[in-house]
Amino acid sequence: MVAGRSRHLPIPDAPRSNQMSWHPQYRSSKFRHVFGKPASKENCYDSVPITQSVHDNHFCAVNPHFIAVVTECAGGGAFLVIPLHQTGKLDPHYPKVCGHRGNVLDIKWNPFDDFEIASASEDATIKIWNIPKPLLSRNLTVCKKELVGHARRVGLVEWHPTAASILFSAGYDYKVMVWNLDTKEPVIMSPVKTIDCHQDVILSMSFNTNGSLLATTCKDRKIRVLDPRAGTVLQEASYKGHRASKVLFLGNLKKLLSTGTSRWNNRQMALWDQDDLSVPLTEEDLDGSSGVLFPFYDADTNMLYVVGKGDGNIRYYEVSASKPHLNYLTEYRSCSPQKGIGVMPKRGLDVSTCEIFRFYKLITTKSLIEPISMIVPRRSESYQEDIYPPTAGAQPSLTAREWLGGMNKGPVLVSLRPGCELLSPRPLPPESAPSNPTSPHLLGQMEKLVAEDGQRPFSLLEEKSPRWAAEHRLEEKKAWLTNGFDIFECPPPKTENELLQMFYRQQEEIRRLRELLTQREVQAKQLELEIKNLRMSSEWF
Repeated sequence: MVAGRSRHLPIPDAPRSNQMSWHPQYRSSKFRHVFGKPASKENCYDSVPITQSVHDNHFCAVNPHFIAVVTECAGGGAFLVIPLHQTGKLDPHYPKVCGHRGNVLDIKWNPFDDFEIASASEDATIKIWNIPKPLLSRNLTVCKKELVGHARRVGLVEWHPTAASILFSAGYDYKVMVWNLDTKEPVIMSPVKTIDCHQDVILSMSFNTNGSLLATTCKDRKIRVLDPRAGTVLQEASYKGHRASKVLFLGNLKKLLSTGTSRWNNRQMALWDQDDLSVPLTEEDLDGSSGVLFPFYDADTNMLYVVGKGDGNIRYYEVSASKPHLNYLTEYRSCSPQKGIGVMPKRGLDVSTCEIFRFYKLITTKSLIEPISMIVPRRSESYQEDIYPPTAGAQPSLTAREWLGGMNKGPVLVSLRPGCELLSPRPLPPESAPSNPTSPHLLGQMEKLVAEDGQRPFSLLEEKSPRWAAEHRLEEKKAWLTNGFDIFECPPPKTENELLQMFYRQQEEIRRLRELLTQREVQAKQLELEIKNLRMSSEWF
């Protein structure tokens, strides 16, 4: 029979080059099962009048104290600053920050001051705002500083990652301006440096880890790597197969990631060697949608998150130095499209739930801001050291003058373990000397010596006091800070996880105080022995 014969017919082999393996190579990864967990309705921010602007930007900035979001305002631009714990429905008369004459296009919190924020506007100015600690009771219209230098509207602002008081701005006049805010003038008319190597509107800016390099994308679809102090172009991508829109430095991997479109208008990601932008290391087409892709990189976990404007999903990958460089993990899916997105710094995450990243999703159709936590599933409730390496803290490693003088330093690292202190050494902030009956002439000489030595000011009382007393005062000041913020300003816990985290912090504080008490007892015994020896020696003589 024909059917019987067909069983013995030889099956031709497929070409070896296209043959797929039936035993795929599995990668061992701690983040393979990371999942996105949206906040419950009562932990979202409802009735928020989110901006209707079509500008391709995040429109949201977050830190461990506040969430700021660009809003609609008649007669100028404005944004809201909402305390992080103030969830639920927002009062329609909630006060705004509204000092701009044009629409606000970008906002960024100072990474070293949770109460200072920069805003860029269509009125061609940048304003620096101080948020009062008693919070806003009425509209804030007076800014701390105003930066005037751009000829057209300002679309982007970016703080330097390691130097204090250094701000970068990019305007529609095709210029990037470097501002030094460490001055007393309320209005700064000229930047310390103007970079004018771009031929069109600048679409994004990104710094490397220590802030010695600046990567930009432009409307001419070219990627440039610049020296931010000299303003010179170190590398420029002229690759025609990828039209870049956003660019991002990938931590210490010496690589760049860009998002944009391919020749066939598909949304695409490309990975580049930062020292050679001639050809990308790899390219990956995603889909045919038209929304801009915003990339976010977590250098602590080597995870890349890709958020599409107008999408409801968030894709995430694991980045490696070896091929294949981009390893797709999975994606968080939602039916609600995002207008913009905000990201919480690592020092504001909930380590008790193994949270490694947190987004704040702007949903204009519902006037809602929805927090989304990226969580590593773990059964243990103890602190997970392997997924929380030392991360960048809220202390600058350089002054503005040091950075402008050519110095580079990495960020000051902190541990996310509750109750831990700084890991990197940092200079103490200057303290005012207490009043004493010292003559003005002697005080002037002391201040001169302090300025020459580069140390903090000290008083005669501090000089006469023993060393252990100074250490005791320093430890008391450090005890006020727990996990990077003031324990006296911490809001009361609202959920079981927050209560558990506060319990762990309290246990760490009790343990530290016990150790401190033991040290004091040892010091007291040593002093008693010294007194006894002195008495015996005096009696002998």
